[in-house]
Amino acid sequence: MQQQATYLYPKTMLRMAVGCMFFIAGICFASWASRIASIQQTLGLTDAALGAVLFTLPVGLMLSLPFAGWVISKTGSRNLLIIAVTFYGIALVGLGSARQIWQLITCLLCFGFASNNVNIAVNTQAVSAERLYGKPIMASFHGLWSLAGFAGAGIGTFMIGKNIIPQHHFIMILIVMIAGVVYCSRYLNNDKSGASEGPVFVMPDRSLIKLGIIAFCSLMCEGAMFDWSVIYFKKVISAEGAWIGAGYTAFMLTMASGRFIADWFAHRFGLKRILQVSGSLTALGLIIAVACPYLYTAIGGFLLVGFGVSSVVPMVYSAAGRSKTMSPGVALAAVSTIGFIGFLVGPPVIGFIAGVTGSLRYSFMLIAAMGVSVVVVSTKAKLS
Repeated sequence: MQQQATYLYPKTMLRMAVGCMFFIAGICFASWASRIASIQQTLGLTDAALGAVLFTLPVGLMLSLPFAGWVISKTGSRNLLIIAVTFYGIALVGLGSARQIWQLITCLLCFGFASNNVNIAVNTQAVSAERLYGKPIMASFHGLWSLAGFAGAGIGTFMIGKNIIPQHHFIMILIVMIAGVVYCSRYLNNDKSGASEGPVFVMPDRSLIKLGIIAFCSLMCEGAMFDWSVIYFKKVISAEGAWIGAGYTAFMLTMASGRFIADWFAHRFGLKRILQVSGSLTALGLIIAVACPYLYTAIGGFLLVGFGVSSVVPMVYSAAGRSKTMSPGVALAAVSTIGFIGFLVGPPVIGFIAGVTGSLRYSFMLIAAMGVSVVVVSTKAKLS
């Protein structure tokens, strides 16, 4: 294939570089998620107001679609990834520096814009690496993203414990991100992976739409857990001190570990079965956390949710990359875009429901419903 002919370094260097970029992207988003409660308190936002502000993220995503498609079609995913990751880190520092609501909204718009560009570019690089290896490795990349989220949660907990303000915390993360980009940029695939002469955005066919819906439901759960798990433990569970981040840490731990075994599990039991089990675990975990709002039961529920969402997205992205009706890059961009909308829409929707009902417990039942939806759609879809 073209990737094998044009890539100048050992394929292990490409895998290392792409994995590093996944890790960088994960720790950036996790750093923001770990300090949402701090920023909410600093700006004096209610749950409903926070939900409204968080809705800026999907707006930034939608604005990024023409840009991402145009850059990949002209220069490939490597250049887009380098630019987007750098901008992602700068936007993160902006979030920590916001002192007015309008400043937070502006930075969230930029953060969402950069986040989707990173998502599309890094997954396109991952598809290129997977073709070069000739075997499924997508889940391991997403495992690194989740591992970074776990590390970011731990760092965030440490920063909170030491009373380090988000601005200083995020500046440290930006320095790490820039160092990673500088080192790994030379090893990324520069074959214009995903580039084409066709339109910037192509509507996916029915099979890809179903994959996108599955990704949407799972990523909606994932996004809600990122943004609201700390607040749930603080306000519903009434956790104290470092235990406020226990649910988020538990979720990230099982999500990361689950993704490192996802390729083996899918090979043995099939894509449909792994999606059915994943959706069921997600729903069950949230039901436990909502029905039994106590520290240890909630931690156990969040552990199940982490296992539930761990396999869905990498398996769906890998299946999209094997599409026979569209090129891998275009198919992946379409499916990941549908899914990522769920990732960014979920948190503000949770906030709105919490504001209307006056309880985060009721809003978290929406996440359980999304887990059930994964089971229903994957059961009806034709999946190999």
